[in-house]
This record gives sequence, C-alpha cells and structure tokens, in this order.
Amino acid sequence: MDFTDSYKQTGPCSFSPNSHYLAVAVNYRLVIRDLVSLKVVQLYSCVDKISYIEWASDSEYILCGLYKRPVVQAWSLTQSEWTCKIDEGPAGIAYARWSPDSRHILTTSEFQLRLTVWSLVNTACVHVQWPKHTSKGVSFTKDGKFAAICTRRDCKDYINLLSCHSWEIMGTFAVDTIDLAGVEWSPDDSALVTWDSLLDYKVLIYSPDGRCLFKYQAYESGLGVKTVTWSTCGQFLAVGSYDQTLRALNHLTWKIFAEFTHIPTIRGPCDAAIFKEVDEPWQLDMAELSLSKDFPNNLQGNYHENAAEGSSGVKYKLMGLPISLPYQKPAIDKPNPKQGIGLLSWSNDSQYLFSRNDSMPNVLWIWDIRHLELAAVMIQKEPIRAAAWDPTCPRLVLCTGSAHLYMWNPSGAYCVNIPLPQFAVFDLKWNADGSRLLLKDRDTFCCAALERMVPESYDCDSNE
Repeated sequence: MDFTDSYKQTGPCSFSPNSHYLAVAVNYRLVIRDLVSLKVVQLYSCVDKISYIEWASDSEYILCGLYKRPVVQAWSLTQSEWTCKIDEGPAGIAYARWSPDSRHILTTSEFQLRLTVWSLVNTACVHVQWPKHTSKGVSFTKDGKFAAICTRRDCKDYINLLSCHSWEIMGTFAVDTIDLAGVEWSPDDSALVTWDSLLDYKVLIYSPDGRCLFKYQAYESGLGVKTVTWSTCGQFLAVGSYDQTLRALNHLTWKIFAEFTHIPTIRGPCDAAIFKEVDEPWQLDMAELSLSKDFPNNLQGNYHENAAEGSSGVKYKLMGLPISLPYQKPAIDKPNPKQGIGLLSWSNDSQYLFSRNDSMPNVLWIWDIRHLELAAVMIQKEPIRAAAWDPTCPRLVLCTGSAHLYMWNPSGAYCVNIPLPQFAVFDLKWNADGSRLLLKDRDTFCCAALERMVPESYDCDSNE
C-alpha cells in the first residue's frame, strides 16, 4: 500500500464518478485535484464556507452547498467561464443534490416547505410541495428515469413518483406509516422499500404503481427500524433494528431468511474468526549490542526519548471462544440511545455483510450470506468511526481515529500503519474503481493506493 503526502482540508472531500478527480473543500475554496498526481487542476472561490460537495454523475459539473448563507453554487470543469448560483430567498436551502441526468439540481428549503428542481439547460424550475425530509426521502431509479419523493400533507405520508425527463408527477400513493422515515428503490427498479420511524417497527414494500407487496413487523413494543439497505444484486434487503438484530429478506417472497443477533458474549460452536487489536511493542535485543567509550553521550541520552515516539504498533490476535465483547449500556434518560444496528453495508458481490451494534461501538461483525453464518468479528481498541467495502472485491477497510488502518478479506485481517507524522484517520472513502482510498484527519487528508484483489467467482443467484 502506497500513501501520498497529506494536504489541507476543512470540510467535505469527494471523488469524481469517473475516478479522474478529487474535490476538496478548503474554507470557501473548492480545490479540484488530479487523482493520480494530486496536482491542482482547478480552483474555485465560493461566497461562503463550503458545507457540502456533490459531483454530477457525468463528472462534468460539481455543486457546493453553502448552507450557512444559504446558497448553492455549481461549476463546470469543461467550461471554465460557466457558473451557477441558486438562492431560494427567505425559504432558504437546507440540502441540494444532482439529478441522474447531471442537468438538474434538486434543493430542499428550510422547514421542508418545498422541493425545487432547477434546470441548468433552460433555467426552468418545478416545485414539489411539502417534502418529508431534507437530505433523506428522495430516491432515483438506477436507470435515472424516475424519482420517488416522500411528502406529507393532512397528517398522512405519501410517495410522489416523478419523471426525471419532464419532472411531471406520474403518480402519488399513500403509505401506511405513522411517520415515514425513508424510501429506497430496489437496484432492479422493480420495487420501493419504505420504513417507519423508530417509534413503530414497520417495513413496507411497494410496487411503482402503489400496490403494497409486503408488510413486515418484527415486533410491536420497543424501538423499531434503524437502518435499511439493499444488496448490490438487488435480491436481498437487510434491516437493522434497535433490538440489536439484523434481519435479511429475499426479493422473491419478501420473507425473512436470516436473523443475526449481536450478543455481548460469543460462545461455541462457532467457526467465525475473532480478531482482536492488541499492542505490539517494537522490541530491540540489547544482549549483543556494545557501545564504545567514545560513543557520543548526547546520542545515548536522546535514545529513549526518540524511540518513545514510535515505540509500539498494533496487530490482530486470533482469539478463542468463549469471548466477552466490550459493551456499553445505553443511557435510558437520553434521546436517540446508542444501541441497535447503526452501521450496515453489503460487499460488492452481495456475499458478505458487515454490521455494528451501537452499544458495542468497538466491534464489527461480518456475516457470510452464502452460508448464513458469522464469518468474522473485529474487536478494536477504539470505537469504529467508519467502514467501507472495496467497490470491486470483498475487501473491507475501517478506521477508529488512530494512526492505523484495519483491513479484512476472506483470507484474514491485518493492520496498516499510516506513515505520516501525527495523522489519525477519522473517515475514509473509496473511489468508484477501487484504485484509491481517501483518508481524512481532522484538518488534513491523504490518499492510499491499494493492490487489486482477484475476487473469487461468485454468482448472486446461488443464494436463492
């Protein structure tokens, strides 16, 4: 693994979809760097500090959300003289996103008064009244032809289906939820999944014409759904709940085919590999080391001080069973308790799924969907800040706010030291082709280049 030097950043950083550029926010400046050399290729000045960055899907345009102002500015990488500025006036702007065609920008006003579609071609705009959420509640089909938008009026939740060509409403249907939390198209565009707020456990599958295909409710009393995500192949739907259980549904019958519990003690029989991060002191054998009398005293005196700066590393130790995992009891007198499945993601081949129970923030669980069993558990010294799958193969990378990266693949797990002084990784992102990994410290970033893995042949249909 090769690392670049560190560079300054003060906010969001984003790879272009074509993996040619890296956009970095530095206060009110937007810096566009070449991904290979990290040389600056474009520099744009915004009217305020940049809060959000998003590339258009064709990588020709990029928008910056200046939510303190609140204004949205957009730039073109191919036409240096072209600029765009969107200001909703008193309504304000709480969030902005690109449409799939890269020629429209969708903005949500403050207090969810309206969602506006702005055209970059003819300056026309279309309004959708009463969107349910600011950053959530909007989902596009994979082919980019339709958009599903959550709205609420007369104390009821609705899904509006819009054509991404004319931006006309093609249909609207009510959703059987008390407080609709989100909506996502399936990867094959054949169905929509919606789920209720944490106060009521309810997962609903709808067809595009508004028919309810399936309704799932695991239990009635207690906090409900926390995370929902489709598998890459579109055949599985994972639902993480506040009861510390991960449930998986299949797309044929919409029935539960697996339930994975996150318990504080793992006992046998279990074939999962348990990796625990431990300190690895760098030991120096002094038995055969002799120093002459004229050896500089100042070097001898400075030896311990210099060595202490990097005197230890970390490694994974393979643990046996049974094993107790670090557990934090959530506070009962505070909102949004730290419990339940708060982190959930599928591998690119849909064979593996990782999850994190928020009451065990130092532990990452990796599940094998093919064999419906626990594949591995990674126990970290510090809480897990971020984790992400390689978009090209079943390789996982995570960070904990330390000077190390932690990686897992079906062959095992290992730790990588970041060879940069005083650099700790608090967030990470892959680019689209898996050739680069963005690592973010609090005010700097660097990139890492990884060797490609040769993925095992795997057919998603074999899970049926």
